[in-house]
Amino acid sequence: MGELRTRFSGRALAVLAPARLATPVAWMPAARAFVIGELAQEAEQRRLFPWIAVAFGCGILIFFTATDGLPNVWAPLIAAVACLAVLPFLGAHPLGRAALIALCAVASGFASGTWRVAQVASPILSRTSIAPLTGFIEALDEREEGARLIVRVSTFGTLGAQDRPARVRVSFRKPHALKPGDFIAATARLLPPPEAARPGGYDFARDAFFRGIGAVGSLLGKIEVRTPPVPVPLDLRLAAAIDDARNGLTRRITDANGGQAGAVAAALVTGKRGLITQETNDVLRAADIYHVVSISGLHMVLAAGVVFWLLRAGLALIPYAALHLPIKKYAAAVAMVGVTAYCAFSGWDIAAERSLIMTLIMLGAILVDRPALSMRNLALAALIALAREPEGLLGPSFQMSFGAVAGLIACARWLNGRFFRREGTGWLARNIGLALSAVFGTLLTTLVAQIATAPFATFHFQTIQPFGLIGNALTLPLVSLAVMPSAVIGILAYPFALDLPIWWTMGLAVRGMLMISTWISGFGQATLVVPAFGAGAMMLLATGLLLATLPVSRLRWLAVGPAILGVGFAAASERYDIYIDRDGNGAAVRDRSGRLVALGKPPAFVLEQWLKADGDPRKPADLAGGASCDRLGCTVEAFDGRKIAWVKDKRAFPEDCARADLLMTPRFAPQPCAAALVIDRAYLGRYGATALRLTKGTPLVAHARADRRSLPWRSRGRLEAEDTGGAIPRTANQVPLNPNGPEEPDVFVEPSPESLQ
Repeated sequence: MGELRTRFSGRALAVLAPARLATPVAWMPAARAFVIGELAQEAEQRRLFPWIAVAFGCGILIFFTATDGLPNVWAPLIAAVACLAVLPFLGAHPLGRAALIALCAVASGFASGTWRVAQVASPILSRTSIAPLTGFIEALDEREEGARLIVRVSTFGTLGAQDRPARVRVSFRKPHALKPGDFIAATARLLPPPEAARPGGYDFARDAFFRGIGAVGSLLGKIEVRTPPVPVPLDLRLAAAIDDARNGLTRRITDANGGQAGAVAAALVTGKRGLITQETNDVLRAADIYHVVSISGLHMVLAAGVVFWLLRAGLALIPYAALHLPIKKYAAAVAMVGVTAYCAFSGWDIAAERSLIMTLIMLGAILVDRPALSMRNLALAALIALAREPEGLLGPSFQMSFGAVAGLIACARWLNGRFFRREGTGWLARNIGLALSAVFGTLLTTLVAQIATAPFATFHFQTIQPFGLIGNALTLPLVSLAVMPSAVIGILAYPFALDLPIWWTMGLAVRGMLMISTWISGFGQATLVVPAFGAGAMMLLATGLLLATLPVSRLRWLAVGPAILGVGFAAASERYDIYIDRDGNGAAVRDRSGRLVALGKPPAFVLEQWLKADGDPRKPADLAGGASCDRLGCTVEAFDGRKIAWVKDKRAFPEDCARADLLMTPRFAPQPCAAALVIDRAYLGRYGATALRLTKGTPLVAHARADRRSLPWRSRGRLEAEDTGGAIPRTANQVPLNPNGPEEPDVFVEPSPESLQ
């Protein structure tokens, strides 16, 4: 082992180590010189700027995870200005200057979160209610049965402006002749936007808050179209006109193709996905190409690319333009206008907006003679996107799209497929080399994007598509070479009514895409469900991705540690044994077989989230029949022998309180109740959805509201329930619903991999 020596210090015990490592003087200067040299290379390659975007994102994370209430926006702004004011006095102290710039970015990110919440804040419905609703239709999404509406509310019952949601999302099943811009009157059943179905799960309430939606539900009975009592606002007229045009083009494309090929083709052009069946969605997800259906980065890049190529090729045919004009810049400028118009027509979806920002920056780089695809441009796009919508940092769309592009930029030199190119060889050899290069480049690009997005996709959706490489490699050429060019040409031909043959041609490519997806979905284990893991593992994996992609020096090797730790923590995550619905309408318990069984009637969406979190590939319907149920409630014996009871009717309380180890109910439990743990309406009103891990002794309990913070997107009704011990005050003209009544309407939207680009 070589010579050993012992080194003592005033603060440490004796340490044995190899001679060349024992003395800090022997290795610390070398390490310091190594780090300084690598950082110098980073600065030379202009790779320090992207870390400003990372610091900005850290400020946003601090805002969303640590604040209790709404901070004063001036506090972080003053902190950011103070950092900038001190910066000129540091002189030649690069580390100090870097630290101050990072602190300024963190404070700015915190300020953006504060400002965004203040800008979008609007009333949230406090409790489930049935009352007359009137308002303007802002957007309408047709579905196989009925439609889903975004309504700008004028009145709801007798609620005043301070309590009435500004916008609501409602659905109806029977067909009605409605269009965007109509002023409607109907009876609505509304409820506060639902919070997470499990601790650490997708929080629909937060997303709805930032979209200005204060309630969700359904319309009951007759829907009347009335004369508006006030003039229609200009912004509403514009939004309604665009949405009506999107619906018209959607119907035209579906009529030209028919079936699911028409529905998917329409979604690729207009972003309207309501006509796509769940079976088709599952097939596309199994092939890992569902991101193609959502208007996002792939669509923005291909749409801009088609316009750019067509205009540049057309100008190149004109000798004077080709010789004397910067036709590349002209094409880039027109492409910027075209892709912006396309984003507006597709509905300004959040994922599309972020992709538009990234595309505009890259096209703008062409105008100023800069590399279009660079990490600096990506960081600039991230800064603009996060400044506009800081909440996007928490969602899968932002994480997956920017993660994929960062991975592709970092691996760009290996993605060009030049390994198969042979200069100076014969015609046949050159063409074979070009073909192999294209195939190799497509496969490697897909693989890099999948690796970069895998941590985020697994964290949010608990699924892995092992054959996604095949699905993307086979379908993306169809999308790039046939589908999107047809979409751009079809939109240009639409005003002239010459578009039907183009949509039919596009439908043929979409049918091929669906055939490939169906074939892949038939493979065994095409979709693997993995247990959910915590935010800590996700942070380690994200840190590993940043360290692997942003540096250009050997500092990239620092990514190995966080990546290995993140994978280890994700693999070692423990599953919960009991899940309880946020409203107490049902639960899932791990029984003697080791699998979850359902108690009560939790919504199918909630059951699906519980199954995915457990790594269980079964469908919600498969959980029925595992418990002993009657009209009063359900009982089941957990895997460790504890007796679990779910009480529906108050007549079951005396018996179940006496015999159950854990009692759950959507009602207020009587006091006293002998059960070791009682989770009733008051408890759930305080803590939200609850999950338990059955250990020896006292179970470990986790809550969706574990932090107990006051957040603007949390329903005031639940906060009032906490303050009043569970008794929720009634509001005039609002009809309280029996917790044992009908299930919630189809108002939940599962977060889907909207974008991998």
